[in-house]
Amino acid sequence: MPVHSTIKADYPIESADCRRCERLATFLDAVKTRYPDYHARPVSAFGDSHAKFLIVGLAPGMHGANRTGRPFTGDFAGILLYQTLYKFGFANHDESISQQDNLQLSNCSITNAVKCLPPQNKPNPEEIRQCNHYLKMEVNAFMDRGGEVLLALGAIAHRAVLRSLDLRLKDYPFAHGAEYLLPNHSAMGPVKLYDSYHCSRYNTQTKRLTAAMFEEVFTRISAELSAAD
Repeated sequence: MPVHSTIKADYPIESADCRRCERLATFLDAVKTRYPDYHARPVSAFGDSHAKFLIVGLAPGMHGANRTGRPFTGDFAGILLYQTLYKFGFANHDESISQQDNLQLSNCSITNAVKCLPPQNKPNPEEIRQCNHYLKMEVNAFMDRGGEVLLALGAIAHRAVLRSLDLRLKDYPFAHGAEYLLPNHSAMGPVKLYDSYHCSRYNTQTKRLTAAMFEEVFTRISAELSAAD
């Protein structure tokens, strides 16, 4: 697959300095004081600007995306994700360390349901709803350019995707390995939503999510994208 330019943001630049959520903004101010070299701001999407495949995670991690400014970069949660992206041809190498590592994604982009680091990695319901404004813009842009497959990492991301598309949560229950044909269509036709457990340290170390389980979801997604070509 050709590698296109990386996404800076699919939503207005105002999000780069968003302070709509007082708790998150105050927390980021404190983090920036403690770690002045950290990004410690809303984290933009990353990937192929023409991607047909969009991955949605939960939120930046303290010493990962919040430090580096790139989703799933520089922390444990990104290890399995980028290894799998590389194995299935969506990335040019198998790890994401920093924004200076020359990593490129092909036909794939990555974002989060919540753009700012939350305390204890737990955004509250109002923060998730507030940030859905930005996710909705990202998902709409993805569909407008012909996006075909969405992958939600975890139940919070799953529900956030559904809210961004104005779909009823009860009609699409979260389950690892679930897939749904969405009523919303992109410029190129139907869109599918796939679910996976989040590739967090807790899930992978407890074997709730194994590499084989994760790769099985990616196998189906790759087949879906290939069939649509």
